[in-house]
Amino acid sequence: MAEVEIKNLSKSFDDLNVLDNISLKINEGENVVVFGRSGTGKSVLLKCIVRLMEPDAGEVLIEGEKVLTLSLKKLNELRKQIGFLFQSAALYDSMSVRENLEFPLIRNFNFLPSEREKKVKEVLEKVSLSDAINKMPAELSGGMKKRIGLARTIITEPKLILYDEPTTGLDPITSKEISQLIVELQKDLNTTSIIVTHDLICAKIIATHAVVLKDGKIRYEGNLDNLTSKDDPFLKDFFSSDIINEKYERN
Repeated sequence: MAEVEIKNLSKSFDDLNVLDNISLKINEGENVVVFGRSGTGKSVLLKCIVRLMEPDAGEVLIEGEKVLTLSLKKLNELRKQIGFLFQSAALYDSMSVRENLEFPLIRNFNFLPSEREKKVKEVLEKVSLSDAINKMPAELSGGMKKRIGLARTIITEPKLILYDEPTTGLDPITSKEISQLIVELQKDLNTTSIIVTHDLICAKIIATHAVVLKDGKIRYEGNLDNLTSKDDPFLKDFFSSDIINEKYERN
C-alpha cells in the first residue's frame, strides 16, 4: 500500500485557477473519491500526482518520495508502482487483448514470455474475461473495455491506483459491477486508490473517504454519508436525492 500527501498544490491555465493551494493526505489502504463539477480540476489533480502534468506550485509525496523533484529515471521507477485507469480505458486498437496486457510488462519489466502469459491469464481471470484474450478492442463492449483496462492497470501489481471516471458511459448495472470489481481488486492487491467520478452509486460502493472540489479548492472532505446529508446548498444540489433516486430506479 502507498501513502500519498499533497501539499499546497496549484495549477492554472491562463487566468483559470484549476487547482488553488490544494492539500490532502491519503492514508495507506484508503479509497478516496474525488467529486466536483466538470472543469474543477479532478483529472488535473490525478495527472499532477504522477507528473503527467507539472503543477505551478506545491508538493506531492508518495511513500515519502517528493514526486515533483525526482529525476526522470527515479520517476519512471516510481510509476511502476502506480496504476492509472484512464476514462476511455485507453486500449491500443491495433493490439489484441493479450498484447494490450503484455505491453506494460514488456516495457517496464524483464519477464520471460511464459511469465507474461501467466500474468495475463491471471488478471483476465480476476476481471472474468478469460475468453477475451485473443479479441481486438473493436470486438469488446464498453463494459468489457473497462474490465480489460482495469486488468492492464493491475497487471503490474501497483501499490497505488488512480481511476479517472471508471464508470463513465456505462449503464447502471455495468457501472455497479465495475465498482464492485474495483473494491474486490483493492482488497486482493492491498492497494491505495484515488477515484475521480461523477457517479454517486460508484462512490457509495467504493469510498472510504470523499473530497469535493469547488472553484479550485477542497471545499468539503470526510465521510461520504456526512457529505450527502450536510445542510449546504451546494452539496444539496450536487448530491441531489432526485439524481440518486433516478439512478437507483434505472438500476
